[in-house]
Amino acid sequence: MADKRLIRSKDKWLAGICAGIAEYFGWNTGTTRLLWLLLTICTAAFPGFVAYIILWILMPEE
Repeated sequence: MADKRLIRSKDKWLAGICAGIAEYFGWNTGTTRLLWLLLTICTAAFPGFVAYIILWILMPEE
């Protein structure tokens, strides 16, 4: 598990953030993208757009 890193995926729609998170945790990429979108649109408490931009800057590419 020491070699497992959180990185942006090449399976991307925009920047590979959601796919990278899904691959890291072993989740389905489509479900992760849908959940991220729903949390971003439907809740004021989850600043998904800002978090996505920050992760885009901080997460290294695959």
